Amino acid sequence: MCRSCPSGSHRDSLTRNGEEDSSRLKIFSATTPLLEIAPTLTEDPYTQKQSALDALQPFLDRSKRMPHPNSVPPQPALQPPHRSWKIRYFNRAGALLDALGLALPRIDEAALLAQARRQTGLDDFGPDTYREGLRVLIDSLQREANLNQIGRIMARYQILHLLVERLRFIDYRKRHPELAEEKIERPLFVLGLPRTGTTILYGLLAQDPAHRSPRSWEVHCPTPPPMPELADTDSRIAEYDKHLDLLRKFVPHFDRIHPMAARLPQECISITAYEFQSLQFEMSFHIPSYSAWHTKQSLRSAYRLHSEFLQHLQSKLRKTRWVLKSPAHLNTLEDLFAQYPDALVVQTHRNPCKVIPSVASLEYTLRTAATDVQDPRALGRQQLELWSHSLQNGLRARDAHPERAAQFFDLSFADILRDPLDCVARIYRHFDLELTEEAETKMRQFLAENQREKHGTHLYTLEMFGLASDEVERAFRPYIERFALHEAL
Repeated sequence: MCRSCPSGSHRDSLTRNGEEDSSRLKIFSATTPLLEIAPTLTEDPYTQKQSALDALQPFLDRSKRMPHPNSVPPQPALQPPHRSWKIRYFNRAGALLDALGLALPRIDEAALLAQARRQTGLDDFGPDTYREGLRVLIDSLQREANLNQIGRIMARYQILHLLVERLRFIDYRKRHPELAEEKIERPLFVLGLPRTGTTILYGLLAQDPAHRSPRSWEVHCPTPPPMPELADTDSRIAEYDKHLDLLRKFVPHFDRIHPMAARLPQECISITAYEFQSLQFEMSFHIPSYSAWHTKQSLRSAYRLHSEFLQHLQSKLRKTRWVLKSPAHLNTLEDLFAQYPDALVVQTHRNPCKVIPSVASLEYTLRTAATDVQDPRALGRQQLELWSHSLQNGLRARDAHPERAAQFFDLSFADILRDPLDCVARIYRHFDLELTEEAETKMRQFLAENQREKHGTHLYTLEMFGLASDEVERAFRPYIERFALHEAL
């Protein structure tokens, strides 16, 4: 029996409550001055302990409501990818094959071109302007992407799918030469740095019955062009939804960052991907050589294909105006206006200290499906360089053509958050467009059904990606000053 306890029952009680009491005494010793409880202490050790805990209880209760003065609020952290045991073992088997020099499937240009021809029975890919981008992409995937087995399959599927659909698209256009006569007039482009409100604004503008936006499913499988009577029932809609469901298995919770649905409007990078000149590839894979090559290219051939793609889609389902969107247009405004001289442009703005970690988080999340090796610091640096360079090019192109000033309209992310429908009304007034009651009603309904953070909260910080706010502010200082973006929203 313990000499300091009058009976064994005391010892048993201490044993039962030892863990709880130990925890409380740690808090006691760290947070409570001894003088506040000294009068309650007695000579008996057990009674002394109990008296101390009783006196401490008010402080413990208060500690539940109030953080310690020296405590640091919990910070969001990059989470490792969630994978089922089937995916983990599949990737391990692929790694074993790779180590034995038997990596499958092969990502080989000649083999992919041959398979696309066999799959379609077609052999005309159109102008060979796509070949350089295809070669650079494949080389970068093989040397730099650190693909796991799932990533290898994803990369090969994506390239093969683009080649197959390109063959079908070119074949349809050859059989329907009248498509070349389709007019694309005053298309409305939404652009700006990523994560600046472009997606919700794009979705709202697309609700106007007078507007036509390329929907995700019809960009994924464009041929034959969608028919009006099948616009909402085409079998390709369900097929693309299955494709998205599979992506969600590999990238859980991606909807928290960016909404995905077959009927939602798609970005232009998914169209220029058919020319193999697109930011779409780097969103899914670590391919720095391809990214560096792509940033320096003229995209004239990509915008020419972009225009032909719109002609193709509107040939059976035509409306007054195209509404389009992609942050990537920032870097290539000269090429955009060369193809669409009467384009209308809405540019959105947000403090880059929020933009850069948000877009880095998006790409980090997407890439988790394809690789087991990621360097968040390198990704943060790459995003900082990419978007500061793209923004500088965009502002330089705007300033070089003052005659186009009326073709631009600027909106802040803060204004979009505060009142998105008012922002839409301002856009219509600036470009002298008619905003009908029907369009407003559809926009209100869309807004009600697509609230921000509908799928959960997207957490990110600059520190996750090895960046500091002063570094980002230096890279974007002229932009921040020009558009008064000092407030970080």
